[in-house]
Amino acid sequence: MRSLLKKSGFLFSVLLGLVLFIFVLFQALPNAEEMLTSQRADAKTKQAIVAELGLDQPLHLQALYYLNDLSPVSCYDTASAKRVHLTGVSLKMGSLEWWLKFPYLRTSFQTKQPVGGMLFQAFVGTMILAMAAMLIALAIGIPLGVLAAMRQGKWIDHSIVGLSAMGISMPSFFSAMLFSWLFGFVWHEYTHLPMTGSLWELDELGENKMWMWGNMILPALALGIRPLAVFIQLTRNTMVEMLAQDFVRTAKAKGLSQWQATFKHALPNAMNPLITSVGGWFSSLLAGSFFTEYIFQWRGLGKVTIEALQQSDFPVVMGAVLFTACVFFILHTVTEWLYVWIDPRVRYE
Repeated sequence: MRSLLKKSGFLFSVLLGLVLFIFVLFQALPNAEEMLTSQRADAKTKQAIVAELGLDQPLHLQALYYLNDLSPVSCYDTASAKRVHLTGVSLKMGSLEWWLKFPYLRTSFQTKQPVGGMLFQAFVGTMILAMAAMLIALAIGIPLGVLAAMRQGKWIDHSIVGLSAMGISMPSFFSAMLFSWLFGFVWHEYTHLPMTGSLWELDELGENKMWMWGNMILPALALGIRPLAVFIQLTRNTMVEMLAQDFVRTAKAKGLSQWQATFKHALPNAMNPLITSVGGWFSSLLAGSFFTEYIFQWRGLGKVTIEALQQSDFPVVMGAVLFTACVFFILHTVTEWLYVWIDPRVRYE
């Protein structure tokens, strides 16, 4: 437990350093007032925007204000609290107002909407796509890995390992372009799958949402190719080691078939490395989905972030980076707990 707390403290310090690094990095980019106003805007308009965003303050104060916005426990003066989109519980103490709230990621330059709400809506689409890709990778990768281990050294083993090596070497953005062109355009009359699309679309009148589950097939397959290939090789190598253990031989000697000994005894003991890999790969899917979402025009965190970069909407970009880092932090912590729960031999001192 102490070791887990140390790791959590380390990850928190890394996250804090990332926040400060991103803040300093974006200070070197073009001024916000230049992006929010036209070139013909007068000096008073620009000064008003600078004062509203707090850009007229020294850099260290701007950093403190930004950390105050991100902190779950924040303090504002009454006038400032009314100008920002805060959600939570407040307590007034004189001219100050204390808040217990969700992190405030500022407001989008382009849409004028709270960045947190925009990212959360987009993250739902990214999470659904990543979960679908992970389920495909696990549902196909584990059985193929077990089959390759049971047929070690035979042609089916070499074929599965060769195909998985090709999958590992294929970047997600390349597989996304290949799948979109091949299955969505060349073979469209057979697959009836679109080249682009999101989880939901508006009807012809633009009023009601229609769930389009078929739009998820190609991006989920394209995103799940690499983890699928990794799970095949990881499962195969671990199972080869497990099948050579004495307890598997003993199970066979007691009358169990090869399949029963494999799935009842060898496979459960081979799950620990796979679970560790699943946690890391799920985080990678969330990051790797950026270009996949943009290629398939899937409404998710990646598409929103790339469009924000194109429009120089820096609050959205900064919020997306921090939001993704927090998701990585949560997934890493959950993976640590799962590893301890599944393998009781692991202990944290």
